[in-house]
Amino acid sequence: MAKQLHDNICEEHIFSSIFNKHSKDLHNFLYYKFGDLLNPKDKVQEAFVKLWQNCSKVSPEKAKSFVFSTANNLMLNEVAHQKVVLKHQQTKPKSYTNENPEFLMQESEYNDKLQKALSNLTEAQRSAFLMNRVEGKRFKEIAEILDISTKAVEKRIYGALKKLRKDIKEL
Repeated sequence: MAKQLHDNICEEHIFSSIFNKHSKDLHNFLYYKFGDLLNPKDKVQEAFVKLWQNCSKVSPEKAKSFVFSTANNLMLNEVAHQKVVLKHQQTKPKSYTNENPEFLMQESEYNDKLQKALSNLTEAQRSAFLMNRVEGKRFKEIAEILDISTKAVEKRIYGALKKLRKDIKEL
C-alpha cells in the first residue's frame, strides 16, 4: 500500500472527492446540532470555500476535521451574532423626553446663535477651533496638519473662544 506524497487538495478532482464525501455528513452534523434556522447549507459552503482558500496548507487526511471545525465555528459565530441581534431587538427606543417645549425652543435658538457666531470667525480660527472641539485633536496635531506652530494654534483657538463668547452674548 504505497501512499502518494504529492496529494494536494488544490487539485480539482481531489477537492471534489472530499466535497462529495463529506458535505452531506457535515450538513447533517450542523443540522442536528443547530437546527435549520441558521442555514447549515450556507455554512457547509463557507467551510469548503475556506478549505479551498487554504488548500495548500491542509493535507487530504486533515480535510475532514478542517471543514467540520470551520463549519462548527461559523455556526457558533452565527449563534453569538443572533444573540446580539435579539438583545438589541428587545431594547425599546425611548419615545419620550424629559425636555419641555420651552427648553427645546431655547436649545434650537442657541444652536442658531452658535452657527451664526461660528460663521463670523475667520477661516483660520474656525478650522483650528473645530479640529480641537469637534474632532478632539490636540494643539500639536492641529499644528502639524496646518503646518503652523503650536503657539499659533493656541492663539487661533483662544481668539475663536473669545469671539464666540462675545457674539453669543450679543445675540
